[in-house]
Amino acid sequence: MTRTITAQPLSAAAFAPFGEVLEVSGDPDKLINAGLCGRFHDRARLDFAQGRAGISIFDATPRSLPHRLDLLERHPDGSQAFLPMHQNPWLVIVATDPDATPLAFLVAPGQGVNLHRGTWHGVLTPLHAPGLFAVIDRIGDGANLEERRIEPPWIVTEPT
Repeated sequence: MTRTITAQPLSAAAFAPFGEVLEVSGDPDKLINAGLCGRFHDRARLDFAQGRAGISIFDATPRSLPHRLDLLERHPDGSQAFLPMHQNPWLVIVATDPDATPLAFLVAPGQGVNLHRGTWHGVLTPLHAPGLFAVIDRIGDGANLEERRIEPPWIVTEPT
């Protein structure tokens, strides 16, 4: 049995149940640096049970579409923000639970995401090299990762 989902462009409204879209949109909240820099203030809710926020650098192997989704994970003790260190599209996959039909989003250049604490999601999926991301998440003691294998897997396809 083949199960297929089609990736859709990332939008704040469609992604809202799972987290925030990090992007420049609308007017800046204020101008700083003698008016030469727009500050788009407080765009994500960082949420950690215990521990502290940390910034790590991830270097993920690029994948391609169609993409085989056979693993979901979540982080029950903290939110997780992904900020690409490149100007390439990438894929983010989310689900309400491992047995639900997932949603796949094509993330445009200049966009990042912050996943709410406990959100089921696919692994980091760049579509082009380099797969470099700054990731802001919980640093602390204890396991903060749950994984679930998906059988049969889902196939994520490009929009038509």
